[in-house]
Amino acid sequence: MIWMKATTMENPLNLTSLNHISLVCKSVEDSLDFYENVLGFFPIRRPGSFDFNGAWLFNYGIGIHLLQSEDPEKMLKKCEINPKDNHISFLCESMIALERKLKEMEIEYMQQRVEESGIYVDQVFFHDPDGFMIEICNCDNLPVIPIIGEAVQSCSRINFKMQHQQLQQVEQKKQQQQVQSLSTMQVEGDSLSCA
Repeated sequence: MIWMKATTMENPLNLTSLNHISLVCKSVEDSLDFYENVLGFFPIRRPGSFDFNGAWLFNYGIGIHLLQSEDPEKMLKKCEINPKDNHISFLCESMIALERKLKEMEIEYMQQRVEESGIYVDQVFFHDPDGFMIEICNCDNLPVIPIIGEAVQSCSRINFKMQHQQLQQVEQKKQQQQVQSLSTMQVEGDSLSCA
């Protein structure tokens, strides 16, 4: 398989957003309870044509699809909390309130602080009932710095989306101009052939 390295902010598959993640569970009911009551997701309708047990949830612009394991006893057991393991990350308003709530719910967690150029990011990591890791952080104060070719541009997360949209508009304008040029060339060619 060959992937071409993007030299600009390209979108070769025309993606628009992250839709959902799917998680295989020992118990859909336990995971449903966790994602609803700990993380604040709400259940949504799932296609009735599915012939397997599961549940769909949604919040924060993302879906979580829970799938019942066919063999729950063979699923891996929870291991130690490791920030370098696979995980999904959410932003929160208050790390202090978050930690207080996790303590109230008796959820074991690990805290970490990252520093980048004088900006501090606090992170909290914990597991869902099946050992899938959750991170909650205040990463929104860390700038998103896209690396495009040799140039490095710094921008906030809010401005990043605007910048991406502006680049897409420029690309669309270029494509429209190319189509117009081709149409003009074809019209000129047609009028020459009629003369």
